[in-house]
Amino acid sequence: MKNDISNQNQLLSAIPNDLSPIRRGKHKIYIGMAPGVGKTYRMLEEAHALKHEGIDVVIGLLETHGRKETAQKAESLEIIPRQEIPRGGLVLTEMNTDAIVARAPQLALVDELAHTNVPGSIREKRYQDVEVILEAGIDVYSTMNIQHLESLNDLVARITGVVVRERVPDRILDEADEVVAIDVTPETLQERLLEGKIYAPQKIQQALDNFFQRRNLIALRELALREVADNIEENAVAKNPNGNFCNIHERVLVCVSTYPNSIQLLRRGARLSKYMNAPLFCLYVSEPNRFLTKQESLYVETCEKLCQEFEGQFIRTNSYDVAASIAEVAKQYRITQIVIGASQRSRWQLLFKGSLTHRLLRLLKNIDLHIISEDKSNSSKAMKDKKD
Repeated sequence: MKNDISNQNQLLSAIPNDLSPIRRGKHKIYIGMAPGVGKTYRMLEEAHALKHEGIDVVIGLLETHGRKETAQKAESLEIIPRQEIPRGGLVLTEMNTDAIVARAPQLALVDELAHTNVPGSIREKRYQDVEVILEAGIDVYSTMNIQHLESLNDLVARITGVVVRERVPDRILDEADEVVAIDVTPETLQERLLEGKIYAPQKIQQALDNFFQRRNLIALRELALREVADNIEENAVAKNPNGNFCNIHERVLVCVSTYPNSIQLLRRGARLSKYMNAPLFCLYVSEPNRFLTKQESLYVETCEKLCQEFEGQFIRTNSYDVAASIAEVAKQYRITQIVIGASQRSRWQLLFKGSLTHRLLRLLKNIDLHIISEDKSNSSKAMKDKKD
């Protein structure tokens, strides 16, 4: 009996005390506007620097596309042999995810995140393989182009005329610990193409006439930079939701009322949002227990319809404190620009009740306030209509 207890104690002592789950690996994505911007090269550069610092780095999957500079940069880094998959009399290769997990490096480099694996692979997409590696506690550096992001698929098709088949869900980018934009000018990228650094000579002119047109590259470059800016802003909000930080993207809020100059304000705000390439929001703060006249209701309804025509979002709130309500909406939607009309109050009202503008200036931080003067002729007519 004593021997049995002794054996059980020995078995229990052999069980490790640390039963905490494996730390999920960190994911860093290098994103660019098109092939040839230097994503893979930059990834390899940073991998060499980390290896020099003593980090265990391996190449899980590398696509050089015949580029000598990229192949040379991969030298002296350990490469995990690819998995061979028989297919229709051929032997195709894919990344060997199981071998990477078994090797258990600190960091694995994985090129072309949007790649679709050959039929017969355990997982359909390479980003799914990356998720397995991350779950094993291994950090991953990966690369992709902006046109492969799922939510931008239709927009990229309109810009370039090319429907991208290989796509990465937006959540992969959202969940990444770091997203780095590898940026060059469209002119530099076209020069690299002409020098034969991106495609074989027989494909250069076709690429210049299609995907690599300057206007396409400009649009794709903007998409890539904006996506990274989005990622930085969202991470800042997630880490410090109540903190004060400067928003990266512009967002325009137009504050309308029951006065006819609200239409003028909304049009001005729409022009501002178009100029800044920014989302448009329109806010109407109604006073609780106050019934609107038929004319006043019409003004508000017209603003809502016009806001929808401008592809903006119309917001209604109830509050006795207009300034506080505007400030709250501005914080919630991370507004950077607010458009309001000049005060309709008399001098005596301003003296005793204060100015909405002054209250907003005290309540708002890091937000530009645009005060639009009204058309006096329209104002006089509107006041006459109200009296009638």
